[in-house]
Amino acid sequence: MILISSCLIGAYVRYDGGSQGDTRLIELINEGKAIHACPELLGGLNVPREPAEIIDGDGFDVLDGQAKVVTVDNKDVTAAFVKGAEATLKILLTENIDTVILKANSPSCGNDQIYDGTFSGTKKQGVGVTTALLIRNGIKVLSEQDYFSS
Repeated sequence: MILISSCLIGAYVRYDGGSQGDTRLIELINEGKAIHACPELLGGLNVPREPAEIIDGDGFDVLDGQAKVVTVDNKDVTAAFVKGAEATLKILLTENIDTVILKANSPSCGNDQIYDGTFSGTKKQGVGVTTALLIRNGIKVLSEQDYFSS
């Protein structure tokens, strides 16, 4: 079983109220091979919501208390991102899921690059908060691009 970011299966859960639905991922859900979840919604954030980026590090740094997640209006939403990561991990452990497909570049889900905290569209190497927690717990995290290129 695989867990997929809800936005990747067409659910309108992105910060801007949009989705990034991919028919190939939707097919995995329809075939019963995957389930979906949105870490940010699990953390208590709403749709739509202000864009958020990690400041001074990446998801590992957030988990270690050395960085934070803030919105474009400088509201600290770190606690919601950590709560969503923990809730996602709980689902994976309960359902015995060891592979996830999460949205690339997201402050929750990015697995290679995330936005750099300047809200300028610039990316940097690093992972999102949920990805960091999952990696620390031995769970394989792929982006949608990784999944289809492997």
